[in-house]
Amino acid sequence: MLPLLAPATVRPRADRDHADRIARSAATTDGVHMRTEDVRAWIAERREANVFHVERISFADLDQWWFEDVTGNLVHSSGRFFAIEGLHVVEADGPHGDGPYREWRQPVIKQPEVGILGILAKEFDGVLHFLMQAKMEPGNPNLVQLSPTVQATRSNYTKAHGGTNVKLIEYFAPPDPEGIIVDVLQAEQGSWFFRKSNRNMIVETVDDVPMWDDFCWLTLGQIAELMHEDETINMNARSVLSCLPYHDRASGALLSDIQLLSWFTNERSRHDVRARRIPLTDVDGWKQGVEAIEHEDGRYFKVLAVAVKGSNREKISWTQPLLESVGTGVVAFLVREIDGVPHVLVHARADGGFLDTVELAPTVQCTPHNYAHLPPESRPPFLDLVLDAPRSRIRYEAVHSEEGGRFLNVRARYLAIDADDTTVVPPGYAWVTPAQLTALTRHGHYVNVEARTLLACINAATAQPQGKA
Repeated sequence: MLPLLAPATVRPRADRDHADRIARSAATTDGVHMRTEDVRAWIAERREANVFHVERISFADLDQWWFEDVTGNLVHSSGRFFAIEGLHVVEADGPHGDGPYREWRQPVIKQPEVGILGILAKEFDGVLHFLMQAKMEPGNPNLVQLSPTVQATRSNYTKAHGGTNVKLIEYFAPPDPEGIIVDVLQAEQGSWFFRKSNRNMIVETVDDVPMWDDFCWLTLGQIAELMHEDETINMNARSVLSCLPYHDRASGALLSDIQLLSWFTNERSRHDVRARRIPLTDVDGWKQGVEAIEHEDGRYFKVLAVAVKGSNREKISWTQPLLESVGTGVVAFLVREIDGVPHVLVHARADGGFLDTVELAPTVQCTPHNYAHLPPESRPPFLDLVLDAPRSRIRYEAVHSEEGGRFLNVRARYLAIDADDTTVVPPGYAWVTPAQLTALTRHGHYVNVEARTLLACINAATAQPQGKA
């Protein structure tokens, strides 16, 4: 017999009020807590107020980390946090795997835990503000950047490291259903993680939230201005902000939503990607030294070790492995208007670490150094066009660093570049509107983390409240 249902009322399936309030916040560049022009100085002050030190060390100096005897995997003694393992990938295009074929092996980060990336929101003077944290991460080039309110793995907020409580975690684990604005699982870098996801969240509160020195409330308009500054808003914050439900002011799109989903489904279907974890000792083409694991040709990335001190962290000192890129990356959307509607050129990108084969990526996403030795026809499509773009065609440009908890000094130049009407679109690419990408971020594993960064920059810079020019 079915249990009796408690009395209930239905509610609208979509909260249209969210988009209005988000647009109002995006159009507000004066916050109640801090002026935008003072944020840089505040971050520098927080950097000086705490003791931060990161030093490269040998693998032998890692504390509670070691290479397993049989597999050679680099693991933590608790069995928590993450491990460096091997990955074997075989990729073939075509419905029967009969197209172009690639195979490679590489080190990869295996981190099964789902972390929380949560931003707390609150209304001040009728405008939504977002609680940002000046957070130290050992891999950040400038150590301290603006991060979500909460940025923690399960091991962190369950205190597997023996540290202190994660501040304000109670707003996100679990969240108040009435305050949820964003709550979605999103993937991390598929080229460096094996099937890693984080819970991207924005939760509104009416509480009097305790204020610590490392936190400040900012409007979306203030954050949008800071997105134009190099290495100021960290990757996790950019990812979460990309999922905000903005108004769609466009009159249409080159592809209808159904056509876009059909094209994307076809891209996922035609890529046969077989990825499996293997022992780190079985990764051919890579060599392990005293202080680094690196590719024999000096390309791609390195695995190394660091010792860290951070006086405002839950644990003030520790050691860990990090990945370091070889060269600065380039991440770019080609942009054009079609019948007056802005579109970006997305790439259906297959990476060995993705949970579901393919995610929508920027037009160009690579480290040019890795392709410098190849002839033009073997380089990624549009790479040379992006590298040679004149200043007059660049709509957006900033250098952003990737997640500093796993990557050391990994930077990329993020760009939005005007394309012309003669741009030839090869297979695997499609013109879509930013609004269509925004809609897809409400679902996990559709838009990759690099595309989410560019989307956050585009959305925050162009949103306006209804009724305003």
